[in-house]
Amino acid sequence: MPTPVVLVAGLHAAARTATVEQLLAEHPGSLAVHHDLRQVTHGRVRRGVRDRTGLLDTAEVHLAHGCVTCTVREDLLPQLVALAPGATLLIVDLWDSVEPRSVAEAIDCDEARETLRLAAVLTALDAAALPDDITRGERLREVGRPAAAGDQRYLAEVLARQLEYPTALVLHGGDADDRELSRTVLAHLAPLTPVHTVAALPPITGTHVCAGELAERVDPATAQLPADRQTGEVTTVVWHRLRPLHPGRLFDVMDELVTTTVRSRGRFWLANRHERMLAWDAVAGVASAEDAGPWLATLSEAAWDLISPIRRAVAALDWNPIIGDRVQHLVFTGPGIDRDRICGLLDSCLIGRGDSLPGAVAWARYDDPFTPVLNLKERA
Repeated sequence: MPTPVVLVAGLHAAARTATVEQLLAEHPGSLAVHHDLRQVTHGRVRRGVRDRTGLLDTAEVHLAHGCVTCTVREDLLPQLVALAPGATLLIVDLWDSVEPRSVAEAIDCDEARETLRLAAVLTALDAAALPDDITRGERLREVGRPAAAGDQRYLAEVLARQLEYPTALVLHGGDADDRELSRTVLAHLAPLTPVHTVAALPPITGTHVCAGELAERVDPATAQLPADRQTGEVTTVVWHRLRPLHPGRLFDVMDELVTTTVRSRGRFWLANRHERMLAWDAVAGVASAEDAGPWLATLSEAAWDLISPIRRAVAALDWNPIIGDRVQHLVFTGPGIDRDRICGLLDSCLIGRGDSLPGAVAWARYDDPFTPVLNLKERA
């Protein structure tokens, strides 16, 4: 029977370590594997294996290419497969800035399925640090926590990925006020993900967690986006419309939309890109727009058979007999958000009566300042 594997992610090392140690204590016979990536930019990684009593083994791993992907492929997976027969549970203690999705997808693969079973993905969070860290605009290299040479990601960007993807979140540290504020923030950013403490971790049942289903929770076309919500000073605003956006007008207001909110994401429709869904992603003042593939309305009936059931279900919820699944669905979260201002700015960008006659041919002639952004969609 495959050995269950739990991933523990998190920028906050003390919270992550406390979570791993609690898992080791609760599961006799469990082993934890950790890769220290402080020297990964030089092609060197320090790997450690420990149980509830302490460190059992350590080794320096030399990689052909210094990155997380090759660390997982060349060392983590072989280690997990080798350790599986002698362990009741395997715990992967991820380095600070590693996002859990790529590791989860590597473990939940056909080649390893007879030996390893992904059982949970946890992100450990410092209750005192979380509310501030999600607003920080520094790059990882500026705070000494890159996961690869040339890592251009931002600290808050990584934190957002870590808390929106997992099966459960774990709070550690801080006082009562810190924990209350962190729970409020998490209720807005990841409202469907259960929040635990280190002293009361979720049970590890060994049930298989499908990495594909986890991905569908955060991918733009199928993301489970937060709903309108007001909790104290923290507000989440949902903007949902059925008209296309003028590319130039949207580009002109993006800076205000991004800098007056902490986190925003969703899918949107530009008039001049009539066939393509676009993904909006912004955190701590840093925004990106990416091509997320075709709207289902543009596909042939035969192509629908290749689309996942959840994607078809999400499209059906937004389906309109004229425009199909094309939609504006953006969500903004932050303290003291002016709801009317956000919605007013976005509404002013919609195609209206003063614009070209409706239709993809006319709309395609609009100048599009998003072109260089969308052509540079690859990120570190």
